[in-house]
Amino acid sequence: MAQEKTRPVHEIRLGRIRAALWENSTEKGTRHNVTVTRLYKDGEQWKDSASFGREDLPLVIKVLDLAHTWIYEHPSSGHEPALE
Repeated sequence: MAQEKTRPVHEIRLGRIRAALWENSTEKGTRHNVTVTRLYKDGEQWKDSASFGREDLPLVIKVLDLAHTWIYEHPSSGHEPALE
């Protein structure tokens, strides 16, 4: 039996920069984590990397800003997002 792969609850993509938002249940309620990757093509295959060049940084900033906004607009479990 194949194990189902965990998927992010939301993704934001601008060009080749992608943020994946993940939900994690904790004792204090649901929290979100964000991973940011840069997509690139190696021959015919698409891959991703957590390394960014100077030209990528403006899009990384924008994607993270949009991820931050999404998390605050979608509080989980009826809880307001915690400021920590």
